[in-house]
Amino acid sequence: MTVAPTRPNEEIIGFYSGAKPDDHGRHLREIQGWPDDALEEVHNFIQWMFPLIDASPVNPRAPVLDRETIAAFRSRPDLQDNLRASFHRMLQFYGLRVLPGSPSRVERAPNFEHRAGNWLSAGNHNHLRITRIIKCLRLLGLESDAQAFFNCLMDIYAVESKKRWPAISSTTFRFWSSAAEDPL
Repeated sequence: MTVAPTRPNEEIIGFYSGAKPDDHGRHLREIQGWPDDALEEVHNFIQWMFPLIDASPVNPRAPVLDRETIAAFRSRPDLQDNLRASFHRMLQFYGLRVLPGSPSRVERAPNFEHRAGNWLSAGNHNHLRITRIIKCLRLLGLESDAQAFFNCLMDIYAVESKKRWPAISSTTFRFWSSAAEDPL
């Protein structure tokens, strides 16, 4: 019995290569160009920008990763470049940035205090998004970016954990730690 080779998920590859829109007719570059308010208010894009191997209960129509799609991302610089652009856009949304001259270090941006007001609060839905981003980056070959993001979050958590009412719970931090160690 011959098993036909399987192909990568065409929805994800098409979306990330710029050839196809998501299930709402939006292209990757369009979403990457959204203002911060749109990134906060719209909840059905993150599963397309940072796909995982499990279906999303929030957006069950979003495609999921398979072995072939993961291999395609890991072998195609164009897909990794577009994923990195999505990552950098979300860093900007959170008030973070890649340290100039160092692609493997994330730090607070000058507007961190202003942007952190949008996500640095207990039980914030962006904490789930952050877990998703870390997992996705690791799965799709951007492990050093995922680690740099986690290292920055670890510094933020160290400050928050000393507060009487920390904005990041120990449970959330455990999820981030787990995602940084093993995305599966």
